Amino acid sequence: MSELIVAGQHIGLDKDGYLLDLTDWSEPVAHALAQQEQLELSAEHWEVLHLIRSFYDEFQLSPANRPLIKFVALKLGPEKGNSLHLNRLFNGAPAKLAAKLAGLPKPTNCL
Repeated sequence: MSELIVAGQHIGLDKDGYLLDLTDWSEPVAHALAQQEQLELSAEHWEVLHLIRSFYDEFQLSPANRPLIKFVALKLGPEKGNSLHLNRLFNGAPAKLAAKLAGLPKPTNCL
């Protein structure tokens, strides 16, 4: 187990870097997690992160790639809900990395 320190708060992470306690998530925590991944969050990233959090609120699970792509396409349109766009934003692992940055559990069917 490792941890992240954000604004003096110790945030527990599992062995893969996902939050141990989902209630620890905040935008500063997302920025710190993104920094660990050498990623600078843009407005396009935030759009997907907030969307995946609403998916989790509705379905109580983190979406794998296909459901994520379909959900983004449904909510934001096909120009943003496609694998090329999401792979570009999230370094080729959109479901795993978006879930991690959004403070959600690792999608169960992602390796």
